[in-house]
Amino acid sequence: MIVVNLDVMMARRKMTLSELAARVDLTLANLSILKNNKARAIRFSTLEAVCAALECQPGDILEYAPDEADVP
Repeated sequence: MIVVNLDVMMARRKMTLSELAARVDLTLANLSILKNNKARAIRFSTLEAVCAALECQPGDILEYAPDEADVP
């Protein structure tokens, strides 16, 4: 499972969801879906814009966490 740590990076940068949405030109609803781990996919252009706005790397936002079914 891929975990989105957007809220962590936003807190580190002291940025609100509204401010980030304005900077990356996304709706609050779409950004909220991403922040709350409800997204099924993310465009590279969106990831690039989020990383630029938060001055971070994709690995700071996305994390792989194995499902219990994936662990032997």
